[in-house]
Amino acid sequence: MFIQTEQTPNPATLKFLPGREVLGAGGAVDFSAPEEAQGKSPLAEALFDVEGVTGVFLGGDFISVTKADEKEWYVLKPSVLGAIMQHFTAGRDVMAAGAEGAGGEAGAEEETRYDEADSQIVGQIKELLDTRVRPAVAQDGGDIVFHGFEQGVVYLTMRGACAGCPSSTATLKMGIENMLRHYIPEVTEVRAAG
Repeated sequence: MFIQTEQTPNPATLKFLPGREVLGAGGAVDFSAPEEAQGKSPLAEALFDVEGVTGVFLGGDFISVTKADEKEWYVLKPSVLGAIMQHFTAGRDVMAAGAEGAGGEAGAEEETRYDEADSQIVGQIKELLDTRVRPAVAQDGGDIVFHGFEQGVVYLTMRGACAGCPSSTATLKMGIENMLRHYIPEVTEVRAAG
């Protein structure tokens, strides 16, 4: 088994491509602590067993791993690669049967807030996020979640490699906000959901 690695814009996160499906198309689960993975994802549990791993994001065909600031990738990378290889060669499931991830599935409805009168606008926002934004942030080892639309403001959360990335604010403001404002005049601003 050959596992490729890719840098992400977040220096604390590396993207691992095992050359096979991880969660499948549209799947994404974010674990920001070992406790969140317990009993839910054997793969995430194995990765958190590597000293220095602080976050695991499982995507359709990739795994993003975030490290502690005091650790170096040249030390961690072989252990992370070993854990991923051992998991897949043993034929283990990525997610435990019936388990939902800590961050929820990417396609699942998380708690969203918007006025029913804005449902057509929200549909357009979600369509643009799914077709234009999500594939781009997935290439960087992350995902984006829609949380709401109120008075022209779109509320989003970045996950995986994109969470905590030094350029995530610029991505939200310069990239996503400009695109949404271009296609949907009712959008005036994009903010990180908090």
